Amino acid sequence: MLVVVKPGGLLSVPGRGADKADCLVSRVQADFSDALIVHRLDMETSGLIVLARNTVAHRCLSLMFQEREVHKRYLAVVDGLLASDEGSLDYPLIADWPNRPLQKVDFDTGKPSTTHYRVIARDGDELVTRVELTPVTGRTHQLRVHMLTLGHPILGDALYGTPDTHKAGRLLLHASSLELKHPDSGLPLSFASEPPF
Repeated sequence: MLVVVKPGGLLSVPGRGADKADCLVSRVQADFSDALIVHRLDMETSGLIVLARNTVAHRCLSLMFQEREVHKRYLAVVDGLLASDEGSLDYPLIADWPNRPLQKVDFDTGKPSTTHYRVIARDGDELVTRVELTPVTGRTHQLRVHMLTLGHPILGDALYGTPDTHKAGRLLLHASSLELKHPDSGLPLSFASEPPF
């Protein structure tokens, strides 16, 4: 297996069209031709991502993600000062079909989605909060929609942000911690990556 740090602004896998061929997988496969993607990060999100080196490891790692045996934490900077030091967000999510790729909260038909948050620091001058986000589920854009719904969109979010949140220049969301078992030995592994913001 491989654990790499994806830069913000790079696709995890190729998109449609020749202009979207450059991606994390193609860059890694230039050095490790057997690398297989196990999970993805949004293009704008930076941070840790896992790739398998063979089909057996891929199956094992994919099952770990599916069974929620992989523990991920993200660091983000959000607009405004969060009132609570920590909490849980339970907002069911569904694709906003007329406005794809956007997702939205829908309590009738959305899929259960849970995120825990913990305040790292508040900046009263800039009126922003640095938070650690721990997703229990792995829905598309989950962290971005959950923080928006809480009233604190992530800075630099071009999809869900407000004019005030565009001051960052990039999405301030980074996959900073990853804990899982080695697909062969079963030994616990822990990886960390400091955010570039």
